[in-house]
Parts: sequence; C-alpha cells; structure tokens
Amino acid sequence: MRLSIVATLYKSEEYLQEFHRRAMTVASSLAGDDYEIILVNDGSPDNSLDSAIALTERYAHLTVIDLSRNFGHHKAMMTGLAAASGDQVFLIDSDLEEEPEWLLDFERKMREEGSDVVYGVQMRRRGGSFERITGGIFYKAFRFLTGIAQPDNIVTARLMTRRYVNALVSHRERELNIGGLWVITGFKQSQRYITKHSTSPTTYTLRKKFSHLVNAVTSFSSLPLVLTFYAGLLISLSATAFIAYLAFLYFFVSTPPGGYTSIIASIWLFSGLIIFFVGMQGIYIAKIFSEVKQRPYTIVRQIYKSHQSLDLNEVTPRQQ
Repeated sequence: MRLSIVATLYKSEEYLQEFHRRAMTVASSLAGDDYEIILVNDGSPDNSLDSAIALTERYAHLTVIDLSRNFGHHKAMMTGLAAASGDQVFLIDSDLEEEPEWLLDFERKMREEGSDVVYGVQMRRRGGSFERITGGIFYKAFRFLTGIAQPDNIVTARLMTRRYVNALVSHRERELNIGGLWVITGFKQSQRYITKHSTSPTTYTLRKKFSHLVNAVTSFSSLPLVLTFYAGLLISLSATAFIAYLAFLYFFVSTPPGGYTSIIASIWLFSGLIIFFVGMQGIYIAKIFSEVKQRPYTIVRQIYKSHQSLDLNEVTPRQQ
C-alpha cells in the first residue's frame, strides 16, 4: 500500500462528504489506486458513523473503524494509525479546518529534505486573544516542565513514513498524550507553516486545557515531584530558621511570641501546601494504577469495509 489517510470522526457529519471527496482526489493524484482512507468513529453523537458506512458501500478504498464509545481524540488517532498499512501515512482532522490538499506539499517537502515526518504549524494561532494567550502558556509550561521541545501551535495534520508510524504505535501508554509522543519518537522531522481554517467553535474550554496540560506533563516528566521535594525542603528550612528566631527572642530578649492571626495564616498556608503536594503524588499514583492494569486504550466495536461488516475477531488493528 502506497498511502494511508487517517482521520477521526466526532461531530463530523456535515463535513464528511466533502472531506472524503477531497481526500480521495488528492490521494488519487499522488498514489493512483494504491491508497486507503481510514476513518475512526470516536463515539460521535451525530450521524457521522452512518454517513461513513454509506460511503464504504460505494468506495472500496474506505475503511471505517467504529469504537465502542468515545475514548478521546488522541486514542482514536493512535487506533487509526495502528490500522494503517501505507508506506506513507497522512494523519489529519476531518472537520476541514485542515486541508487534505496539504498532503501534496507535505510529500514534496518530505522528498526534498529526506524527512520521516512533515507536520503543520500555524503561523498565527486561530481564535481570539484568549485562545492565543492560553495556547502560548500551554506550550511554554509543557516545555519547561517536561524538557520536550514541542513546537508552538502544531496541528494534527502530518505525513509520516512507515518506519516512523511503526515506532509511534509501539508506545504502550494507556494515559497517552500524542503530542509528546510525536516528539519523543524521534527521527528526522520537518515543519511546514500552514493556515488553519475555522469551521466550528473550539470544544477545548479552559478547564479542558488545564486538564490536558496536567495530563501531558505528568505523562512525560517527574519534575513536579522533584519540585515538591525542593519546595518542602525550602519550607522546612525557613520554618526551622523562624523557630530559631523565636527562641532567640524568648530566651535572650524576653519577648514572648504572639500573633494569633499569623498562626492561623501559617496553618492555612502549610495545610494547603500539604494537600497540594499529596494531590500531585496522587496524580502519579493514579497513572501507575491505570498503566499496570494494561487495559486496551480503545475497544473496536466493528470495522466496515467495502460492502461488508467485519467483526473484531476477524480483523483488528495491529495495536489497540
């Protein structure tokens, strides 16, 4: 297989027909008939699955992987990549904010530079000031806390070689952050500046962004645990110094310590820090708990391909 195009479906019904038409056109111009399009339905609440199944009745190159429920965008992408068999794999979102036609530019750049990955980067992050500010904070905090040089404003769209995809899907994390995995997998990677369109309002609220940052950092770095150790050490040393100061006043200056308000404030401060530090450790323990159970990170309910419905026992992706 020369080329695989992989996309996920979530509230994608209104874009699916045009996305498939454009993806099919660009794939044919690059690989002739030697290509496949893989759509992973991530528990979409609309009629995306039915529309995709209808397309499989007309086009032999199309495969639809229906997950048993919504597992999340990153896990759905990894499931699609694991099922892809092309020598080159083009990963892209199906909402048309990213253009299928980018594939031609990405492939040209891959040949010219001998890269294993060509990925898209927004020249200017879409959205208002709030989106740009919070996005910039996320990438800076992620790089500082993990040491992983993830570029600002990367998008899903990327063209990858077979050896890179094989290495990427070999990661076994259950609580995965695919952005970090893209970087740590290595190989020669090149970026291409693109302009991402806005076809729908973002579903990433501030709460989701913060949760995503916590998950990303704790998936790739133990630095927060190290920082809690040094913070605890600093607090202990400062408290010891303050106790020594109070003892000096009591024994040598005859000034009894006082200040009910300062005592209560200190109790609140240190109680909050203790709970924060314990909670930080709890996040890591929860991740260990999730990883050691070795549950599959997605479950495939059905695979639809070319006038037939395939049971999971008959055909499964190489990795789940």
